[in-house]
Amino acid sequence: MRLSAKLYAELAAWAEEDFRSVNGQIEWLLTECVKQRKKNGRPIPEFRVEEEP
Repeated sequence: MRLSAKLYAELAAWAEEDFRSVNGQIEWLLTECVKQRKKNGRPIPEFRVEEEP
């Protein structure tokens, strides 16, 4: 999976707070998103990490 450096840094910081690896954090996040979509029947609003110029 290709991620921007900024998005990777955000995920890494979040993973550290939750005592997970970055891979584990991504897996958890995707699992939660799929659960939410199944629950609501619609996609979660788009989230973007803005790139710095």
